[in-house]
Amino acid sequence: MASKSSLTRLKFCNFKLNSLLEITNAINDKLAVENILQKYQHILLNELNIGKVVVFAFSKEWKIMMESGASETEFEDIVVEKDLLEHTEITTVPSTDNKQLVAYDFIIPVFHDTKPMAYVLIGDVEEEKEGVSPTIKHLHFIQTLTNVIFVAIENQRLFEENLQQERMKKEMELASRMQNMLIPDNSILPRNELLYVDSFYLPHFEVGGDYYDFEKLSENEYFFCIADVSGKGISAALLMSNFQAGLKAYLKTKVSLKELVNLLNEQIVISAQGEKFITFFAGNYNVEKRELRYINAGHNPPFLYDKKTHLLEELKDGCPGIGMLDEIPVIKEGVKRIENPSKLICFTDGLAELENENKVEIGLSELEKCMTNNQNLTQNFDCLQQNLNLKKGNPALFDDITILGIDFLS
Repeated sequence: MASKSSLTRLKFCNFKLNSLLEITNAINDKLAVENILQKYQHILLNELNIGKVVVFAFSKEWKIMMESGASETEFEDIVVEKDLLEHTEITTVPSTDNKQLVAYDFIIPVFHDTKPMAYVLIGDVEEEKEGVSPTIKHLHFIQTLTNVIFVAIENQRLFEENLQQERMKKEMELASRMQNMLIPDNSILPRNELLYVDSFYLPHFEVGGDYYDFEKLSENEYFFCIADVSGKGISAALLMSNFQAGLKAYLKTKVSLKELVNLLNEQIVISAQGEKFITFFAGNYNVEKRELRYINAGHNPPFLYDKKTHLLEELKDGCPGIGMLDEIPVIKEGVKRIENPSKLICFTDGLAELENENKVEIGLSELEKCMTNNQNLTQNFDCLQQNLNLKKGNPALFDDITILGIDFLS
């Protein structure tokens, strides 16, 4: 016949196995964290007769994951980094000099891969009249059970976080593809005996706040533009998409450049509500008259290079940026007659503000160096990309970079 002590040990052995099985099943069934913690709390309080429990767990930061039977004054001043991290083994609280912990009997540290992930503070342990409390004899079981639970909770958190990141990545990839559809591909840009158009587009993130366009309005007239939203990321990309949609619609009505700028300003003032603005350079070029009309709305002045006279000038006439003011008081339209074969290079801040390792801006000096020659635009852009290392992964690039070039041929 089995002794009383043997039956007691068997009873606790079965209890431990059943408790672990119950928790494991709850985890495998993907039970909510709150429900798993309720089962854990039931085991500690009702099965092991612990009167007071506080559990600190790490998930990005240390925080209380569960507490029962303790008054707030007994745990509110406990700082894990200061009061608990030194404990790597199950510790009897009276052996510590820390006054913050005197309300508890035991500190049970829980480690995973040598890193602390939880600390269980237990107190008001029910003592048997004879012998040692079953709770004290099974502190290691509490440690094991806690480890199983909080490793599972952390794994679940990491899984959901990775899932969310993957979802965001897919959404950003879709947004990037949709945005790229709004920007003309080099293959459809005019390249004939009168014009040679080329471009370079490198968003800093998956989506960007830069935009350019080039459209044929009539047999002899072309429209082109480049724009840059203040700021970066999704909000900038959304505002630019709104801007692009309005621009396309207004162009169909054959408005003048001044009317176009006013209409776009009204639209962005409403859409951005003063939080963002757009710098914008727009031009109309008549190939028959060889006349360029333009408005620079707060944008980096494009470079116009005369390949015969070697004169390099900036196109500055215009007005404040789109959305900076509720109403634009004065708009000055610039007019240039292209007498000789020339190149026009439009660009955004990402290029203009590009710095070298000494924090000296070099983007425009390299642009001038690469374009002031008789090479074609594709060769110019190749030179610029090589000299400035314009490619994904370059840590010196901090903004979207967009370049639109027009070669006015003879």
